[in-house]
Amino acid sequence: MFADQHEDPFEERLAAALHETGGGFDTDRTALAARGEAHGRRTRFVRRAAVAGGTAGVVLACVGGALVLRPGGTATEAVPSSVTASAKPKPSITARLATDEEMIETLKNLLPQGDFSEERGQGTQPADDRKVPAPSAGLVFDDGDGAAAIGVTVGRVQPGGTTARQAAQCPDRVYIPYDACKTSRLADGSVVTVLQGYEYPDRRADTKLWSAELVTPTGQHITVSEWNAAAEKGKPVTRTDPPLNPAQLTRLAAAKEWRTIANALPEPSPEPELPGSDLHARTDLLALLPKGLKVTDKSGDDGDYAYAVVDDGKGRSMVQVNVQPDMLDAADDLFDSSSETLPDGTRVAVSQGPGDRGHQVMWTVDTMRADGRRVVISAFNAGTQTEPATRETPALTIAQMRKMALDARWWSGS
Repeated sequence: MFADQHEDPFEERLAAALHETGGGFDTDRTALAARGEAHGRRTRFVRRAAVAGGTAGVVLACVGGALVLRPGGTATEAVPSSVTASAKPKPSITARLATDEEMIETLKNLLPQGDFSEERGQGTQPADDRKVPAPSAGLVFDDGDGAAAIGVTVGRVQPGGTTARQAAQCPDRVYIPYDACKTSRLADGSVVTVLQGYEYPDRRADTKLWSAELVTPTGQHITVSEWNAAAEKGKPVTRTDPPLNPAQLTRLAAAKEWRTIANALPEPSPEPELPGSDLHARTDLLALLPKGLKVTDKSGDDGDYAYAVVDDGKGRSMVQVNVQPDMLDAADDLFDSSSETLPDGTRVAVSQGPGDRGHQVMWTVDTMRADGRRVVISAFNAGTQTEPATRETPALTIAQMRKMALDARWWSGS
């Protein structure tokens, strides 16, 4: 998924899914790169525990060709009720299938004057026995100030569903550094989130990634992405910023041409409730933190995952938790002979090593009850997983993390 990640079945499945749905240009992946990185870090947090004795389930879905991942954080403006209200999409008289070439031409016609190259498109027309693919288009655009990659993906989502709600949220800054993000409602009730961020969250390159993600009240889902280079990766920066400003990104995503193409797609299936949505990880994490720690940041939602950034006076330290109610079928794969088994059958594994990018310390305590209920807690010696270490070790000790993970509070409401 990202160049510096370790190989992992999750990344392999992710790449395969995106290749299948997005065509050669990979607009599906890049359109939601920021959100993907946020959840990717969350996934690697629990997967790194697997190396030492544990792993986590991954929520992965391709809806309308866009990878749906669970962001943290909230939008800079209130999410309008029109996005969260359930409404069955109404049949439209304006719907059309589009060929690969028509997807490209539509994108070109909606862009300002300039030169185009490296054009790639994926239409809605099925070929052979394939299912109707997710329409997408990508190209390199040069308005005279430097070549820039631009891509668009068109899909359908369930109105009021998880995907629609997540599209109306800015990513969590703890995971995704960005310059600006704004969510607003258009006159027709559509919600658009414009993100001005970076291809690499750790800023190891100056490649910027700006995107606009739009969801209409009837579930049309359009994502536009652009870079200040001729490719998302592997090409030098050609200009200070991508060519389209936030207003232009919004207009491109809101163009009626994409909506008629979206209307030709099959109606999306109802979205199942996310596993662990009845849990209260954030509330429980904050309640179980040792005394004497100042909480400087925290995740915005409850559910099966949460984080808190704490400071004991010696520097910021990020603490994460993942709570999973039914992992018994994977227990033997997750815990080996070196893990501890308590009298009640609970298994405990501890690991202390480098963080995901190697410049941090990451401590993890992984626990699983005899009935498969699992709690994984991890702590870092930095306030985020993208910044340099701020202290020598995490703010919590292994003993404190172990006590937290084994507490009955995680399951008191389930």
